[in-house]
Amino acid sequence: MNLEDVKSLVAADMEAVNRAIQGQMQSAVPTIPALGSYLIASGGKRLRPMVLLLATRLFGYQGSRHIPLAAVIEFIHTSTLLHDDVVDGSEMRRNQATANQVWGNAASVLVGDFLYARSFEVLVADGDLRILKILAEATSVIAEGEVQQLENTQNPDLDEAAYIAVIRAKTAKLFEASARIGAVINERPPAEELALAEYGGLLGTAFQLIDDALDYSAESATLGKNVGDDLAEGKPTMPFIHAMRESDPAGQAVLRQALAEEGLGSLDQVLEIIASTKAIEYTLGLARKIAGQAKSTLDILPAGPQRDALAYLADFSVERQF
Repeated sequence: MNLEDVKSLVAADMEAVNRAIQGQMQSAVPTIPALGSYLIASGGKRLRPMVLLLATRLFGYQGSRHIPLAAVIEFIHTSTLLHDDVVDGSEMRRNQATANQVWGNAASVLVGDFLYARSFEVLVADGDLRILKILAEATSVIAEGEVQQLENTQNPDLDEAAYIAVIRAKTAKLFEASARIGAVINERPPAEELALAEYGGLLGTAFQLIDDALDYSAESATLGKNVGDDLAEGKPTMPFIHAMRESDPAGQAVLRQALAEEGLGSLDQVLEIIASTKAIEYTLGLARKIAGQAKSTLDILPAGPQRDALAYLADFSVERQF
């Protein structure tokens, strides 16, 4: 199986999700649909709604509730990106200017707020309190993770366990919710719901670790943003944390200074330390281990192409180059 096979499994559903996204972005305020169209056309991977669609179809679901719910997942994800880009002062995402560069910070924050609000309108219309609770909790946890990441800025002594806790909140929680909702829609037993939730959380964790590795190793054109952005934003991510742990005092001093400066003046030195401590290899190895754990959670679920596709997404999350 490859990514095109996975996309073909959910192609009709994803087209319906895109229509739902466009419909829910309509507003009498011109900036909202304009900014929304810009984001939709930016070519995101749509992995989170894809997970929800696959998890729902895994059990033979033939209804349509999963379509607006998958749109909600993408809205919540997009709103976090809008807010993150303002907080981080980002200028490029997915090889194009960020929304805050085009429309300004104020519009980006407010449209992000609109997406949150519209998400919960859709959830109320769906009427399932379990799903509403899952996504309300997820939204709160994501926000907590983002604030914790902000508090960790320029902290060169952040350890691995604390960092994993942050990415479990800010990134993995929405993957977890996406997968869990597939079981809830189908009213599956608790063991299957828990298996899908664990799968999503592990998938999201592995996915973020690969983002961390790519930030220090990929080409800008491939990555869709500038190499070294995490360092420039003062974020100690997994490669940095491992390099700090494995470096000699001189290397640690360079890393501390680079993180404190929030610039790329020392990027070449930092990349040398990252390479000498095998920080990228360590991060990739950890991501692959977690992705393997994600795949193993699927064993109790019904066999079939959807389960195979979920397993493939775990592999894709750690083998991708973008």
